[in-house]
Amino acid sequence: MQILKNIFLATIISIGLQTWAQQTPAPAQSETIIVSGATIHIGNGTIINNGYIIFENGKITEVGQGTTRKQGRMIEASGKHIYPGIIAPVSSLGLVEIDAVRATNDDDEIGDFIPNIRSLIAYNAESKVVESMRPNGVLLAQITPQGGGISGTSSVVQLDAWNWEDAAVKVDDGIHVHWPNSFRRGGWWIGEERGWKPNKDYEKDTDAFKMYVANAKAYGGVKSSSKNEGFEAMQGLFNGSKKLYLYAQGEKEIIDGVMACKNAGINEVVLVGGYEAYKIIPFLKQNNVSVIVDRVHSTPDADDDDYDHPYKLPKLLNDGGVTVSLNSRGGMERMNTRNLPFYAGQVVGQGMEKEEALKLITSNTAKILGIDKDYGTLEVGKSATLFVSEGDALDMRTNIVSHAFIDGREVSLETHQTELWKRYSEKYEQK
Repeated sequence: MQILKNIFLATIISIGLQTWAQQTPAPAQSETIIVSGATIHIGNGTIINNGYIIFENGKITEVGQGTTRKQGRMIEASGKHIYPGIIAPVSSLGLVEIDAVRATNDDDEIGDFIPNIRSLIAYNAESKVVESMRPNGVLLAQITPQGGGISGTSSVVQLDAWNWEDAAVKVDDGIHVHWPNSFRRGGWWIGEERGWKPNKDYEKDTDAFKMYVANAKAYGGVKSSSKNEGFEAMQGLFNGSKKLYLYAQGEKEIIDGVMACKNAGINEVVLVGGYEAYKIIPFLKQNNVSVIVDRVHSTPDADDDDYDHPYKLPKLLNDGGVTVSLNSRGGMERMNTRNLPFYAGQVVGQGMEKEEALKLITSNTAKILGIDKDYGTLEVGKSATLFVSEGDALDMRTNIVSHAFIDGREVSLETHQTELWKRYSEKYEQK
């Protein structure tokens, strides 16, 4: 009887592991791969019809039109499209699995100024949310801490890995700062009038940030016997090895935040959000500020804003000569990250050329994150991080990914969702 119990227990454990275990990451590329006959979207505005792409040892070795004599594993892609892997900036992918389960939430730490908090070491490579990105072509992400004034330090990862060490593409790339709002909503629960009102603590809050930055800079200029981890993490902002990601929406907040950073000697500033950034395009260009625009599938912030303002904001900035990228911040941010290609498609609906819109989720993002040497476009010498789609990847009706590669490794397109779809499709097909 005991033997039977042990067998039963082992069976149950085995089934559980099969159900919940991490997908095995793809092994390193071991043979030359040639994808031919497709329309190749380079990611820099160039299109190659009836093209082929060859990659070896994880790197692109040839991109051309027509046929090739190169020998290797041939993937026939006639009538299909090849795109660079889509990159998701300022994302909490892998930091939260289930919002309602506290034990799976690791995106926000206690404290207001905590630049030393590193999101990378909390990244869960086994996340089922992460694996659900790949079937839509999202293959890279900037894993970013949330909350507080200075949230912490982000890192860029690829989305098919055993653990966070294997996932890392660019470690500790930037520090994220949430600039105070000059207005705040009235707290009706404490007897205040509803609606927006001036934030009486705005100057105090901004001064606190300026003081922290000044102290961090002073710390880097002297030898101290005691180590301050927060100030240590800030040093990359002053020597240019890290970028500062400034979260601000209003015109005043953007100008105040950028000038505070510039005056402190921080030259690499990226604006996140930028709802009113279109009003100050010359200022942004003068200070070399790129913008990662919030989710375009959103409603306007104010009643008197244009109804389509979130939709057209990326085009307004792009037409003005600002480097623009898209993020998926908002409700259900992690799950909606898979919709990044369709956000770019929305911008096409506002009049932007399709290849220009593709840049918003590929080459522009790579440039902003500082990984454009290896990612963002399909060019010789760069990483073979790409996907093959049955049709237009920016259209949810035709974005049907048949193959996806990260650093030349062909990754699985199976997810928890596809498994359930197959399971219940079979059930309801039974007579």
